[in-house]
Amino acid sequence: MTERSARAGDALEIVQLEVGLLQNFCEVIGCPRTGEAALVDPAFEVDRLLAEVRRRGWRVTTIFLTHTHDDHVAGLDEAAALTGAVVRCHPLEVATARRLAPQVLAVADGEEVGLGEGRVRAIFAPGHTPGCVCWFVAEPAAIVTGDVLFVGSCGRASDVEAMVDTLQRKLGGLPEETRVFPGHDYGKTATSTLGYEFATNPALRAETPAAFRRWAQGRG
Repeated sequence: MTERSARAGDALEIVQLEVGLLQNFCEVIGCPRTGEAALVDPAFEVDRLLAEVRRRGWRVTTIFLTHTHDDHVAGLDEAAALTGAVVRCHPLEVATARRLAPQVLAVADGEEVGLGEGRVRAIFAPGHTPGCVCWFVAEPAAIVTGDVLFVGSCGRASDVEAMVDTLQRKLGGLPEETRVFPGHDYGKTATSTLGYEFATNPALRAETPAAFRRWAQGRG
């Protein structure tokens, strides 16, 4: 398991950890001042994720989901049972999440969820699945993208038009210095910035559905 840490605003810190055998990244978002923390997509090695939380003197009160594909929620039942945390996800993902955790609440697009002295904003990001959510912290800007955006590529699109709208309009409307925390370690680096990705990532340079389809077909 690898670990990287970055400040995300005056109140919050994002710790990125690679877990499991599928190159998954999970994140711990914590408020060092209050000790309140959240897990994002607890998939594998939940014991090690929680050991990192304890090492920092934090406590998990929230679990954020980007989506409910198995490789992103395989450890959700364990994480929810051990922490008692409230799970927050897209309304379309609530039914699946409730099969794994007792406390699940839907978020609205643009809703800000308090975490200690900071706030984390839900950005609906359909395209990979209809119920994808990216989780955004404003200052300095950082976003956890799940399978919506990787370093150098993006997740498979179930809906190309929605995916292109998400990438070009929703992510494209965020500050270019936004630090990207993807759901898998598939790129040359573990994190990147939106500015760099829009300049170099072929999934983002394909600005129309037709261009995106050509790129997606070419990558196999």
